[in-house]
Order: sequence, then C-alpha cells, then structure tokens
Amino acid sequence: MSMQDFSYRLKEFWDDFHKEGSGLVGLGILGLALLVVVLEPVVLPYKDVDGNWRNITYWQDNPPAAPPAWTNLFSARKSATTARFTNPVIADEDDPEYGPVRVYTFKYDYKFDRSPLDIILKAVGTGTVFMNLSIERPDGETVFLGQLYQDGLDGDQVRFSIDADGSSAVYEFIRNLASEESIANSDSSNIKPTNIIFSKSGADMLAARNPLKGVYLYRVKIPTALFENEANSIDDITMVVTGRVSGLLGTDTSKRDLYSGIVAGLKWALFIGLVTSIISVLIGVLYGIISAYFGGVTDTLMSFVFEIFVSIPVLPVLIVLSAIFKPSIWIIIAALIVFSWVGPVKTVRSMALQIKEETYIEAAKALGSGKWRIIFKHMAPLLLPYSFANMALSVPGSIVFEASLSLLGLGDPTIITWGQILHDAQSSGATLNGLWWWIVPPGLFIAIMGMTFAFLGFAMDKILHPKLRTR
Repeated sequence: MSMQDFSYRLKEFWDDFHKEGSGLVGLGILGLALLVVVLEPVVLPYKDVDGNWRNITYWQDNPPAAPPAWTNLFSARKSATTARFTNPVIADEDDPEYGPVRVYTFKYDYKFDRSPLDIILKAVGTGTVFMNLSIERPDGETVFLGQLYQDGLDGDQVRFSIDADGSSAVYEFIRNLASEESIANSDSSNIKPTNIIFSKSGADMLAARNPLKGVYLYRVKIPTALFENEANSIDDITMVVTGRVSGLLGTDTSKRDLYSGIVAGLKWALFIGLVTSIISVLIGVLYGIISAYFGGVTDTLMSFVFEIFVSIPVLPVLIVLSAIFKPSIWIIIAALIVFSWVGPVKTVRSMALQIKEETYIEAAKALGSGKWRIIFKHMAPLLLPYSFANMALSVPGSIVFEASLSLLGLGDPTIITWGQILHDAQSSGATLNGLWWWIVPPGLFIAIMGMTFAFLGFAMDKILHPKLRTR
C-alpha cells in the first residue's frame, strides 16, 4: 500500500469516526491519559514514587489516613493542609547565648480551625550539625522547641519532629500560661504539641484550644562558628507541615500519597491493556486466517485447539499461575495473551473463508504465489482493520484481570497498579473505617479506562464492520 493510499484510507476512516460521539469521547480520554503518562515527572508531587511505593520511610512526613485537601470545602471546621516550604529567609544575627548565628526563617500563614498534626524540619548535614529551633506565634509569644545536635555525618539527612522531639519543650511553654488545675490533670505524654502551639493562650488553653490564626515564624538558629570549619555543611533545609488533610486524593494508613499512586499506576494499566490486546488479537487474526485458508485436517485440528482454549476459565488459571510462580508483570501479560487470543478467531475465520474464494486469490494462485504469500500479502491486510475494534474492546478485560489478581494479592509487588491499591485498602479495612478516598479513586479509574476503550471499540466496530456500518 502506497503512502497516498494509506493517507486516503485514514482520511476516509476519520470522516466516519468523527461522526461517532462515543468514539470521540473515548479518544479524548485516551489522549488525556497518554498526556498524563508523558508528563508524569511534572504532575507527580513525589517524583520517586515508582521505586518507593512500599518504602515506609519515604512517606514518613505525611499524615496517616488523611482525607483529600478539597474536603475542607465541605467542612465547617477547616483542617490544616499538608504543605512543604523549601525557601527560608536567611539572615545573620547576634544571639545573647550563642553569639553570631545564621537564622533560617520559615513563614507559615495559619488560617485553619484544626491544627496540623506535626511540623518537621529536614536538612542534609555533613560533619557536625547543631540547631536551635523555636516558633514565634502571632501573639508575640515564642515557643522553644528544642535543639538538634548530630556529628559524624556524611551527607546524611537530619530530622526534627515537633510531635516526637519537641513535646517536652512545648509542655514547659504551657506551664507559665495554663492554670495549675489544668496542668495537674494532664501530662506531656498526652498533649499534642501542635494543638498547644496553634491555640490561644490562657488558663484554660489545654481544654479550650481556640485556634490562634495568623503568621507563624519557624526559626532555625545555627552558630556561625560551625561554618568556619569546611568539614561542616548544612544544605537543603526544608520545613514540612503535616496537615490533617493532604493532597488531591488523600493518603492511606501507610502515609502514601494516593494521587501519586493513581498517576503512577496509569502507565501500567495502559501498558498491560495495550500490549496484551495487540499481541493476542494479532495472534488470533493470523490463527483464524491460517485455519480458514488451509482447511481440511488443519482447520479441524486448529478449531479443536481453539475450543479447548475458549472453554478454559481464565481467572482461576491466572490465580493458580500467580500462586505457583513468583508474581511478575511479565508472567501476567504472557498468561493473558495465552488465553486472550481466541477472541477474534471465529469472526476472522468466517471472513477468511469468504475471501479465499475471491477471484483475485485464485488469480494469485494461478500466478504461482505461495500459500504464505497469499495469507500475508492478500488476506491479512484486508482482515487486520476489522481486528482494531477487537483490540480496543479487549483492553478493559486485560486491565480488570490484572486488577483482580492484584486485589487477591497475586499481582507484581514491584510496580504500582490500581488493583494493588485496592488490595491494600481491603487488607487495611478501609471500607470499615470509612476511608472512601482510598477505595473510590482506583475503582473509578479502572471503570473510566474500561469505558474509554469500550467507546473506541464500539465506534470502530460500526465503521469497520460492514454489517454494522450506519453510513
């Protein structure tokens, strides 16, 4: 086929396709999905999610089981959202206790009704690191949080959590403000430090916890003398506010960002669906053509093999294979191909039986063309276009099969898929605990991708299948 003929046929196909509304919807969603896959490094808030999905320490700064940030729109009492600050204001000052110090100041505008769960300071240190940490509240009060000292570092991460490391210092802060009665009825072990830091001061502040809104200044003081030694360095100082709501799709009980997991799983859903459908349909089309063209005993044997494979229940076999072999995405794809190629065989065989009786096929035989040349040169090009609809329609089945295996705990643990996210949700009792944001998004995206390829398949079926053509 020349490029001119190909262009003409493509234009003819598009003239019919753009009249199918469902097909255009499917094509639009598929184009958007492919764009998200291409731009994944840009749209992902966590760039290394693929290699760290099951690395608990990678997600330690996030809140556990936090709803999406947009749920604040429907809540009377607004919760603090998770935020990261990477650009502190740096200034040199004189401190009465430490002398010349370098001060890193983070500005946090608190405008919520419910305080953050934690505030974490992170940095990369070499040699010796010493920090003095405090927070200046909007009412002018300064809360001393503690000190961080580590030595023998070699580009290691240092971390200070108010919830874990500053609770004792915050307890000392309220001793001078809260009433003796309220202090007597509490101890530092049951006080959430951030609840105190972000509450109005007063005798009953431990019980009332009225939010103190305004600008908070998180200050990190480092003695300037520390930097005089070239062996010491402190880089990448970052502040993380761990909110009660987080991200576009919230977090799970392991503190993983579900939005990152959904986006990272998109490429695997498309990869599994497209690779499985393309290979299996091509095998099925060639199988049907060969069976019809050779006929006789060959056709009988091939039809018998087809009947065996078409009668095998796929999901139970995949479950057995996944249980026997180490779960791998390649084993899953291979197994799906082995049991999915039967889809187009009957339709292609019936069409090939008609085509092989055509005059031009008889002419090709008379001119000395071999059997395989006739199959690949004259019959396959006519029948392949009719298989495109089968390809599109078989993609949702492949995605659902993989999701089903992952939901049963038999998926590949080295990759992120929507089925695995649902499996983790099921294992952690997300339904019983009301963590709907852990269940609805992956299930919804599986349904959307299935609907996308179903729309494409139905549209192409109408255009490419002669009996279904409406125009």
